[in-house]
Formats: sequence, C-alpha cells, structure tokens
Amino acid sequence: MRIADIKYNDIVDGEGVCLSVWTQGCPHRCLGCHNPETWDFNGGNEIDKDKAIDDILKNINVNGIQRNLSILGGEPLCDANINFTVKLLAKAKEKYPTIKTFVWTGFTYEALIRRYGKEILNDIDILIDGPFILDERDITLYLRGSKNQRILRRGVDF
Repeated sequence: MRIADIKYNDIVDGEGVCLSVWTQGCPHRCLGCHNPETWDFNGGNEIDKDKAIDDILKNINVNGIQRNLSILGGEPLCDANINFTVKLLAKAKEKYPTIKTFVWTGFTYEALIRRYGKEILNDIDILIDGPFILDERDITLYLRGSKNQRILRRGVDF
C-alpha cells in the first residue's frame, strides 16, 4: 500500500479541522488534475496498512481536538486502494462515531455501486464523485473542482 501524503491538521479539504489522507495511484488521470503527483501507483511512500490506520486513528483526536477525516487521492476507491480506504473509514467511525468522513473519487456514485456494491459507502458521510473535467473547472465551487462533480450525503443522496 502506498500513500501520497497525510496532513494532520487540514482546514481546506472537508469541514472544520480534518486529518486528510491522500492515497497513491489513480487510474483516471484527469487533464488539469490538482494532484498529478498522486497518479503513479509506484509513487508516494510505502506504508504498512495497519500501522498507518493506527497512526491516523491516534491523531484524529490528538491534543483534545477531534478532527474529521478526509480521504483524497490519487483515487481512494480504485482496486489498489479500496481495501485500505474502507478499513480506515470503518475503524474511524467505530472509534469516533461523531466525526464526519469525506471521500473524493473520480468514479461516479453509480459506477461505484455497480463495481463494488453499496456496502463500501457505509462509513462515508460525504462523497464527492465524478472525474475532474477541465472545461468545467470552477474554483468557486464548494469541495469540488469542476461543475460535473457532485456532493452526495449519506442519508440524503445514498
């Protein structure tokens, strides 16, 4: 398993203070991508999945500040990253049931359901779906980079 980056105090990606994890590797390779350094499945840093999850869980609540959890990429829901992403989300929700979890994916919601089944969304509160499309780029959009992308909320949209 490879990770591109972890930010322990992120106020940009998500709501409030978040602990943000960038998975390494992306099959979409969208033109104009904000994180092209995360595309290469051999890039980033090799990690032990369980140690990384333990470290992330420990740091969600460090110094008495409960953070939300954001998972970006790369592509957190591609075959190479999905097991880590789903396991991290499940353990985070188990330990901190009140945190908000955010996941950005280049797949559409519908494609994810066809590919993996709805269960992979069990611990995601907010899913930002769809590929980045350069011709639809809009830097004023909340949590999104292009107009085609959607913000889907558990209990409302899925």
